[in-house]
Amino acid sequence: MSGANGSSTWRNWAGNITARPAREVSPASAAELAEAVRRAAEDGLTVKAVGTGHSFTAAAATDGVLIRPDLLTGIREIDRAAMTVTVEAGTPLKRLNAALAREGLSLTNMGDIMEQTVAGATSTGTHGTGRDSASIAAQIKGLELVTADGSLLACSEKENPEIFAAARIGLGALGVVTAITFAVEPVFLLTAREEPMPFDKVTGEFDALFAENEHFEFYWFPHTGNCNTKRNNRSAGPVAPPGKLSGWIEDEFMSNGLFQVVCSLGRAVPATIPSIAKVSSRALSARTYTDIPYKVFTSPRRVRFVEMEYALPREAVVGALREVKALVERSSLRISFPVEVRTAPADDIALSTASGRETAYIAVHMYKGTPYQAYFTAVERIMTAHAGRPHWGKVHTRDAAYFAEVYPRFAEFTALRDRLDPERRFGNAYLRRVLGE
Repeated sequence: MSGANGSSTWRNWAGNITARPAREVSPASAAELAEAVRRAAEDGLTVKAVGTGHSFTAAAATDGVLIRPDLLTGIREIDRAAMTVTVEAGTPLKRLNAALAREGLSLTNMGDIMEQTVAGATSTGTHGTGRDSASIAAQIKGLELVTADGSLLACSEKENPEIFAAARIGLGALGVVTAITFAVEPVFLLTAREEPMPFDKVTGEFDALFAENEHFEFYWFPHTGNCNTKRNNRSAGPVAPPGKLSGWIEDEFMSNGLFQVVCSLGRAVPATIPSIAKVSSRALSARTYTDIPYKVFTSPRRVRFVEMEYALPREAVVGALREVKALVERSSLRISFPVEVRTAPADDIALSTASGRETAYIAVHMYKGTPYQAYFTAVERIMTAHAGRPHWGKVHTRDAAYFAEVYPRFAEFTALRDRLDPERRFGNAYLRRVLGE
């Protein structure tokens, strides 16, 4: 069993959360992981598994035993009859996507970042945008879970169905996920159409844009009336990726290199942000390209930021976004990051942000190191007025009392937690706040 005693500091990707665990363990199998949980119990320590630290909350922070999933990686099995893939919990999404593509397979939908581990991404409810296809967790067909007493549970619609109903987005509260079985399909092509569009046109035609496209999203640039829209739809091909130069200009230079410089300047001299935003949002040009799903859905994000995202009933999103725009216009806030709007169909997972309702998301970002509280607090006030549900892995101030109101199945989840983890072996400060004592 590899494991390091000693307390090196753990940091998340954005650098806004740190923790000093009592010890770190890197189990190489589900059995070793179960043993680590039993040993923690003997020592009276709590246990948390971390992924790649892409959450902006302290969801994975612990002063107990920190489980690193680096050795729990790789594909266990591809079942072509059932069209599923079973993958170890610590496998990064980018490795899963590339491995599936080599096998001529793909997930149906995904978020726009693929650095996360499969267990970290699904446990916090990571999602992309989709009219008919939902979050990554909604594509789970089975999962393996080490519970507080060290037992290994297989969960699916047939085995332990009541645990499966909740554990697909389990926040790490029900146990440590060791493997996940996803539904997959034969690899397909998507044509992406990116096009600048005025704010009033996007919001005025939102219902039609949503209805006409399999995957629709848009970004609004604060301090401007400009948006960039992205429509992804299945295509017969042929593959036509962005040109080397134009792809580099859009994805690397503008989205990472130049954007880093702009954000740094904005942090140093906030007064420059509105004029930069007007120029940069107008510099976008329309482009169309076709490729396999993960090359269209995902993009590199090297500019570090802090993010808050709320899920709203879909019919409330345009009104809420207009309120955010009015807020920015009447305030002294200077926002260099675009505001992102995506959608998801209703699903049947207890703590999914789209649980039981057709959903749209509004995400706000601030550059790492800039004070985000004033902006996020003001936006959060708008979101909670619409019964918004915050993303579990992004900044928010909500607690269990609030979640009991906005999640019809909240009590179902907490009752299951009481049954599976009565001693709160997997507890931490974040879970105490969002799930209650």
